[in-house]
Amino acid sequence: MATLFGKIVRREIPADIVYEDDQVLAFRDINPQAPQHILIIPKREDIPTLDDAKDSDGPLLGHRLLTAQKLARELGIAESGYRLIMNCREEGGQTVYHLHLHLLGGRQMLGF
Repeated sequence: MATLFGKIVRREIPADIVYEDDQVLAFRDINPQAPQHILIIPKREDIPTLDDAKDSDGPLLGHRLLTAQKLARELGIAESGYRLIMNCREEGGQTVYHLHLHLLGGRQMLGF
């Protein structure tokens, strides 16, 4: 199923891309919830939610976490702290069904 994020990967719609490699793409959220709000998505479109991931997807899932760590350092938010969020399905707050990880920082994160 084609999603908004798949269209970004294919460059069918623009995005403020901050990082790309052969597995993932990272871009600024259009509705940021913090001064730094980056979405990190796999280029693959066959994992709509975390619940759909398989054991064989482990390396990709880990790569996204290490990409978040790298971006936090590059954005200057690693030392002060940052938050990673992954929503799963409707009641978990997921609105785009293409697996994605939110990296937020640049302000105090209260609660969860």
